[in-house]
Amino acid sequence: MTKAYAKTPEALARLTPEQYHVTQRSGTEYPGTGAYLHEHEPGIYVDIVSGEPLFASGDKFDSGCGWPSFTKPIVPAHVQELRDDSHGMVRIEVRSKHGDSHLGHVFPDGPRDRGGLRYCINSASLRFIHRDDMEAEGYGEYIDQVEER
Repeated sequence: MTKAYAKTPEALARLTPEQYHVTQRSGTEYPGTGAYLHEHEPGIYVDIVSGEPLFASGDKFDSGCGWPSFTKPIVPAHVQELRDDSHGMVRIEVRSKHGDSHLGHVFPDGPRDRGGLRYCINSASLRFIHRDDMEAEGYGEYIDQVEER
């Protein structure tokens, strides 16, 4: 059975002011402050609004940029890439498909041996689900994509 992912008024009401600013107003958390910057446990990261699976711990790496960084999405169809001309530069914004949450940006300076991309993502847009809890929370189909570290 496919899980339904959506932005709901109830989900938006549960967001902290920072989570709302980041996901709904395309904000950015301060570098080095995100809850998941130094998270190294096995699991997946889902959209804080819709719950759609976005990134796996095995694709996370320390880029030194101040935000959690990933080499690829766990389900590419759940991540939209849009041109962002704000702040006097051209970047590629990353948004969740079903939640339409602003997640961060993607850059072409990631590890070459892992595809060369760096998905620079705000912790405030994510919820981490530990591998041990994935089955109970309905994400069991992704356990095989979570590696031991």
